Amino acid sequence: MASVSLKNIKKVYPHSTDEIKVNKRKEKALEKLKKKDPAAYENYLEQQKDKAQLQVTEEGVVAVQEFNLEIQDKEFIVLVGPSGCGKSTTLRMVAGLEEISGGELWVGDKLVNDIAPKDRDIAMVFQNYALYPHMTVYENMAFALKLRHVPKAEIDQKVKEAAEILDITQLLGRKPKALSGGQRQRVAIGRAIVRDPKVMLMDEPLSNLDAKLRNQMRAEIIKLRERINTTFIYVTHDQTEAMTLGDRIVVMKDGFIQQVGTPQQVFDHPYNLFVAGFIGYPQMNLVNARLLKVDGKYAVELAGYTTVLSEEKQARLAANNVEEQDVVLGVRPDHIVLTDDGIETKIEVNELMGSSVHLHVNIAGKDVIVVVSTMDMTGAEVAALRAGATVKIGFPGNVCHVFNKETKINLEA
Repeated sequence: MASVSLKNIKKVYPHSTDEIKVNKRKEKALEKLKKKDPAAYENYLEQQKDKAQLQVTEEGVVAVQEFNLEIQDKEFIVLVGPSGCGKSTTLRMVAGLEEISGGELWVGDKLVNDIAPKDRDIAMVFQNYALYPHMTVYENMAFALKLRHVPKAEIDQKVKEAAEILDITQLLGRKPKALSGGQRQRVAIGRAIVRDPKVMLMDEPLSNLDAKLRNQMRAEIIKLRERINTTFIYVTHDQTEAMTLGDRIVVMKDGFIQQVGTPQQVFDHPYNLFVAGFIGYPQMNLVNARLLKVDGKYAVELAGYTTVLSEEKQARLAANNVEEQDVVLGVRPDHIVLTDDGIETKIEVNELMGSSVHLHVNIAGKDVIVVVSTMDMTGAEVAALRAGATVKIGFPGNVCHVFNKETKINLEA
């Protein structure tokens, strides 16, 4: 058990000769396009804005940059973000499977930048299980301990204890090919915990499982965390896993940390537009609106509908000396309500989800999703929310998030 400290960690993948040639050709082509057709060049730049943009330097491609994080002993940290954001690279640097290009990595009171993976006292669970196919479950779980020359009786005790925790005792004599995906993942986790590591690393361990099994394994990992005293660093692109598993979550994009906080903090107070759109399902509605003052209080105006923000938000905006301005307004789908004095619009798509119905409407030229609970509605009322029907929607001031249109940062931050 140990704390983990990442101080200004950086990872650069050097250019290959072929990459250098390709990059030079691309630069020349863009220069020609800029001179020949400026409008097409600007259009290309606009299209690239929302794509993953890892920084490219003379050294190479920067996969992780300025990564600073203090992880407490026995804390469960989740690194979350889209593919290519640098989360798995960060995890592999902690494990020692990737060389650190810059910065310091501490495990407890030991600097481990140049320490071999086997000497870091860290265990890792991979996405593809990585079990030895010719060994039984027992032999797979015992293998690392045998390499350390642990006494046979102690190996037997640790393997059986881990198997009991993970409910795989009945599988100890089988080989991996005779196991289901969920059973193989339990074995992979068991192989890691028998080592009693200071730090447990998990790289998208549930991504190869079906939805039902993922839900079950999430619950098992929560139970496992309560039964073994170790520090967890967990990587996923699934924000549901991040929200349910982590004590804190680290949202990443393009090799940079976007926000660190508890799941509730990140959900309630997203730092920027990327975090707002990434965390939460269905994702937050984002539309252009106007932040103004009504009788000295901040309010948001959208399509003729005005709502005064909550006192908590008033205080944050006032503390930041925020002026009236055009903003990007964020409102989560389940925070929008049907109301008699709201914005009138037509339902374009109706998705019945059982206990709720998702309505797609158009507000200010943007697709907006409204989640309406059907728990207290009659069948006729639900049927009335059909495509083509007219509804009025609104939202209270305590659920509004306002972002600067240029910096994309939350104006309350």
